[in-house]
Amino acid sequence: MTGENERAVRALKEILQKPGNHACADCGAADPEWGSCSLGVFICLGCSGIHRNLPDLGKVKSLSLSRWENSEVQFMAENGNEVMKAKYEAAVPIYYYKPNHKDCQVLREQWIRAKYERKEFVDPGKKLTYEEGERDGILMKRGRDNGQFLSRRFVLMEREGTLKYFTKYDAKEPKAVIKVDTINASFQPEKIGNPNGLQITYLKDYSTRNIFLYHESGKEIVDWFNSIRAVQFHYLKVAFPGATDVELKPKLTRNFLKEGYMEKTGPRQTEGFKKRWFTLDHRRLMYFKDPMDAFAKGEVFLGHRDHGYSVGPGLPQGTHCNGAWQHGITIVTPDRSFLFTCESEGEQQDWLNHFNVVISTTMTPQEYSMEALLRHKH
Repeated sequence: MTGENERAVRALKEILQKPGNHACADCGAADPEWGSCSLGVFICLGCSGIHRNLPDLGKVKSLSLSRWENSEVQFMAENGNEVMKAKYEAAVPIYYYKPNHKDCQVLREQWIRAKYERKEFVDPGKKLTYEEGERDGILMKRGRDNGQFLSRRFVLMEREGTLKYFTKYDAKEPKAVIKVDTINASFQPEKIGNPNGLQITYLKDYSTRNIFLYHESGKEIVDWFNSIRAVQFHYLKVAFPGATDVELKPKLTRNFLKEGYMEKTGPRQTEGFKKRWFTLDHRRLMYFKDPMDAFAKGEVFLGHRDHGYSVGPGLPQGTHCNGAWQHGITIVTPDRSFLFTCESEGEQQDWLNHFNVVISTTMTPQEYSMEALLRHKH
């Protein structure tokens, strides 16, 4: 039997060389080591666990450790990732967020379920739940002052371009009206302490405001996320009529580039270094007293290096560093320098790498107006 299985393993290795099979069919992770013998796709270990939990689809096997029947090997050879993507991803809307291997469990699981279980993207004519133009439901929202999660009614309206929330289900007036073109939504399960935790960031009077949400149902929270993206996409199509879909896609929601603790000192650079939570949202480096604060205490705009912005390791000579952390970073902007310290050299290098990528990236017209606004504000 072992000889026969060795032949099967060799055959599978050959099938893996075909175009498309070298990356996981669902999240794009390199070198998948599992196969779904019910679907004929090659997948990574993480996605194989999700497939196993889908009762109608769940036949997965390790490419090297499981025993493969000849008929199964033949099935994998006849199908494979490209053939199955052409079928199950035939009509994925441009706004729909396709998760990658770094994304959280709930996003990956709902993508796999939407594709194979609900077959949402097989038929180009199918009307999807994200496109109904209005969404109304209850989400758990963290209270700004007490930190408790309470149920709140949320209403998303494409016609108005708004997301509103109400403290009581039948309240006449919303507690907040958020314009969709200022929204960013990102999944934050660790920070929020719930596997379906979603952070919504938006601009209010030119300040960034955070709200933290979750729903017990993974499907429900991911549906909200993609519905917000669908409304934003519709809004952008109207606002930028000349832009292509591919150009608009990155303007929808985005993950933060990096988050974590650093210590910082004030503008006179004589105050003590204080520990703060930092969020790098593209060109905006915001800092908070606590990771779950509603408002940032301040922010630094990172423009292009040709315009007087630079980033380097260490602190200026003579800086009195009284904090616990020794690995310094100096950000120079046209207005002033900002001094930070990191806990470890690894953290310092990681922050520096991210900052340098940002200040080397060409600025868009919108970013120039954002820079002018923030500099004027400060």
